[in-house]
Amino acid sequence: MRVSWRPELRRIRELLEIGLPAAGQIGLETAVFATVTVLVGKLSADVLAGHQVTMTIVTTTFMVPLGISSAAAVRVGHAIGRGDPAAAARSDWTALGLGATVMAAAALALLIFPRAIARLFTPDPAIIAAAVPLLRVAAFFQLFDGLQVTATGALRGAGDTTTPMLCHFAGYWVIGLPLGALLGFRESLGATGLWMGLSAGLILIGIVLLGFWRRTALPFEPMLQ
Repeated sequence: MRVSWRPELRRIRELLEIGLPAAGQIGLETAVFATVTVLVGKLSADVLAGHQVTMTIVTTTFMVPLGISSAAAVRVGHAIGRGDPAAAARSDWTALGLGATVMAAAALALLIFPRAIARLFTPDPAIIAAAVPLLRVAAFFQLFDGLQVTATGALRGAGDTTTPMLCHFAGYWVIGLPLGALLGFRESLGATGLWMGLSAGLILIGIVLLGFWRRTALPFEPMLQ
């Protein structure tokens, strides 16, 4: 069997059209939290440590819906590829339900036990005091964080990576970060204000991406009956 080493430009273009926006979305999300960390560093060492504790916790909770999102992308892509759109819709609604359940439980834990959770990372009372309000703010976006990452996976499986990228850009960089900087520095809310801005942006991203997936899946839903 002869193997051609000639580049297949059409396939490379298709990969880039899907892959570059997906990479851009991940880069935008990573960069905004890195930027907030730099801004929090202007406040105090204890506040920065509390911020880092909170980041570690919410990153840990995020790993569960992230894994579900990856599974949703594969299942949705396979279902569409084999011409079974009903299975694509069913796969992601299942994934959304799982992600929402996990993150709702995480939100309750952060609301009810923030001090105990922060104490798992440090015995320092000042750092715990700095982390507790941030964990309570983070509790409010847990559900929407699960929804947005799962919907992103489903849209990625359907071949749409541009919509999530644009939503993350608008939600984080146009709304969340400017609002957080305004609340954090002009309104003197500090790290809590910065996290409130990010929370608002993330909630908006979750709602918008869920709406986009709802519109994508709508033609498939009669087949589920």
